[in-house]
Amino acid sequence: MIRVEHLSKTFAAKKSGGFKLPVFKKFAVPGVITALDDVSFTLNDGEITGLLGLNGAGKSTLMRLIYGLLQPSAGDVWINEHQVSKNPNAARQQLGVLPDDTGLYKRLTARENIRYFGELQGLQGEEMENSINQLIDWLGMANIAERRAEGFSLGERMKTALARAIVHQPQHVLLDEPTNGLDVITTRAVRRLLHELKQQGRCVIFSSHLMHEVSGLCDRIIVISQGKILADGNLEALLEAGKSHSLEEAFINLVQPQQELHHG
Repeated sequence: MIRVEHLSKTFAAKKSGGFKLPVFKKFAVPGVITALDDVSFTLNDGEITGLLGLNGAGKSTLMRLIYGLLQPSAGDVWINEHQVSKNPNAARQQLGVLPDDTGLYKRLTARENIRYFGELQGLQGEEMENSINQLIDWLGMANIAERRAEGFSLGERMKTALARAIVHQPQHVLLDEPTNGLDVITTRAVRRLLHELKQQGRCVIFSSHLMHEVSGLCDRIIVISQGKILADGNLEALLEAGKSHSLEEAFINLVQPQQELHHG
């Protein structure tokens, strides 16, 4: 279980070229950008949750706060009983994270990249090799497993990074835009893996701005805009909240008024 309570994150707006920054309505305090504003929710095991929002909505900031890469300005996150701000190492041991940058070691093969991260998580011997082989099979990586990551396509990098993130079989899996820019075959492999993780009782959250991905994969959808949660529920609840039979139209109906408020 992942519990997020009253989570906020602000950044100081940078000045450029000696000019004063304009004070937009989204700046609750002049010169301070609020990336995330009093966000709370609980994610359950055995569910896939989609974090849906436009670029710049606060999705990546929220993900980085959950896995402890950023420190919150207010509020906190719990991974089961572990409070991220006070016990980050114990919390991270229960997380598998696919960030927005895959960050593979180019001189290592796909298998070596996965094995290295398995070792960092304390895996060894037969247990680790079985986990690696299972992931290579699930993700259709047999043809790249022994190749160096240098020169990998986007899809090959994503498969390797995803396998690396979950080689230690974490209970909680966080994926930042996992299918963005992938071809159809790779996207299908990622979908299969997410369904497998759900069947195993894992807690999965992924961020996206792709409506069809979210509607097809998720048990629950959280809509975020300007750092605030606008809607949270299953597909039917979001369609009702957005007053439409189409997720895309419902999403626009939810976020557009706030976009106009902050940029009008």
